[in-house]
Amino acid sequence: MSFQFRWNEYADQPHNVALRKERFRYHLKHTGSYFSLIGSNLRRAVPVLSLYRKYRKRMYKEPVSIGSPFALSVSPHKEKPEEVLSLLRETGIRKTLVRVPSWEREKLGEYEKFFERLLQDGFEVTAALLQQRDDVLDPLKWQDFLEEVYSRFKESVSYFEIGHAWNRTKWGLWNYKEYLQLALTALDLSEKYGVRLVGPAVIDFEFHLYPPLLKAVPFDKVSSLLYVDRMGAPENKQSGWDTSRKVALLKAVIDGTCRRERDLWITEVNWPLEGTGKYSPAAGRPNVSEEEQANYMVRYYILCLASGFVERIYWWQLVAPGYGLVDSRETPWRKRPGYYAFKTMVGRLEQSTFTGKMPFTGKMLHSRAMIFSFQRGKEDFAVCWTNDGPCDYVFERRIIRVIGRDGDEIPVKDNRVQIDASPKYVFFDVD
Repeated sequence: MSFQFRWNEYADQPHNVALRKERFRYHLKHTGSYFSLIGSNLRRAVPVLSLYRKYRKRMYKEPVSIGSPFALSVSPHKEKPEEVLSLLRETGIRKTLVRVPSWEREKLGEYEKFFERLLQDGFEVTAALLQQRDDVLDPLKWQDFLEEVYSRFKESVSYFEIGHAWNRTKWGLWNYKEYLQLALTALDLSEKYGVRLVGPAVIDFEFHLYPPLLKAVPFDKVSSLLYVDRMGAPENKQSGWDTSRKVALLKAVIDGTCRRERDLWITEVNWPLEGTGKYSPAAGRPNVSEEEQANYMVRYYILCLASGFVERIYWWQLVAPGYGLVDSRETPWRKRPGYYAFKTMVGRLEQSTFTGKMPFTGKMLHSRAMIFSFQRGKEDFAVCWTNDGPCDYVFERRIIRVIGRDGDEIPVKDNRVQIDASPKYVFFDVD
C-alpha cells in the first residue's frame, strides 16, 4: 500500500494522509504478522515479568551514577547557525542528535557542514535517519541513502539511529516486518563502513515490538521515543503505568529479550505547547503551558535517570515554536522557562550520584511529595516536587541554600521548604 508523503514543516512531522478505513483494511489483511508478535512476546512473558519485578524492587533504592546523560536534539538553521550553536554551548550539554531525512539527499552537504561545526565545538553527534514510504517500496533507494550517509558522515557521527517512530503509519511503515527490512539493510552496510547503530526507535508505550526486532538486529544502543505527554504529568498513569513503571518494564523487555543488560537511550521526548497553533505536533490534551513543560521535563529526567535504567535522554528539541526550549518566532529568539530549567538541571545533576528516594527524615505534611537525594563532590542535596498540590516540608538537616527550577535563589527559614509542582534543589550543610 502506498500514499503520498507530505511533510508538515511547522510541526516537524509528516501529515497523516492515509484514510482511517484504508489503514484498517491494511491491518486486517496483515493480521498474521500480529499473531507472530503475540507468539514472540508470550514466549518471553514469564522471564520478562520476573525481571520487571526484580527491577521494581531495586528502583530508587540503590545508588546510581548519573554521569553525562543530558542531551539535546537540534536542527541546522540557515539564517542563524551561530545562534543555535551559542544556545547549545550555554546549556552545558555535550551530546546532540540531528534528524537526517531520507528525502533530503540534496541537502546532505548542509548537514555535513553542520556536523563539522558541532564537532569543532566539542559536541558528540548522533544522526537519526528518517524514513518514508518510498524507502520500503524501493529498497535500493534506501540502500543508496544509507551508503551515502555512512560514507559521508562516518567520521563525524558517533551513532546512526535507524528509522524513526515507524510504528505510526504517517511515518511510512505499516508493520514491524517493513521496519525490519530497513534495519537489516542498515546493519549489513554498517559492517562495511564500520559505523555504530541505534534502534529500534519505537515511539510511545508499545514495548511488544521490541522482542522480534532485538532478536534480529544487534543494535549497539537500544532506543525508545518514550513519550508520556498524553498523560500530562510524568507521574500520571496510563492503564496503571506511570513513567517509572514504564521505564522498568521497557528495560526488562530489552534485557529479557537479549538475555543480558543493554544500554537504553530515550532519543526523543517533549511536551507540546498550548497556544502555538499549527506549530504544535499534537492537538488537544497533550498541549501544556510553558511552565508545565519545564516542570514535567525536569521531573521526567529525574524519574528516568535515577532509576538506573536509562543511560541517555535527548530532549526534542532546542529551537522550535511548538515545543522547543527556544521560540524562534520572536526577534530576538525567546528562551522559554524550559531552557532555563534544562540548563539548571544539567549544571546541578551532571556527574552527580543519586543516593536514594524517600523516606526522608523530617516533618512532611504531604504523602505524595517526591524527594530525590544526590551527592556531587562535597555537595549533598535533594530535588523535590509534588504532583498533588503544594505542601510544607521541614527538613531535619540544616539547609544552606535552595535553588528554584530555573536557577533562582529561594529564601529559606527554619529549614522549611514549600514543595510544589516546580522542582527545587535543596542543599544541606555537610559539616
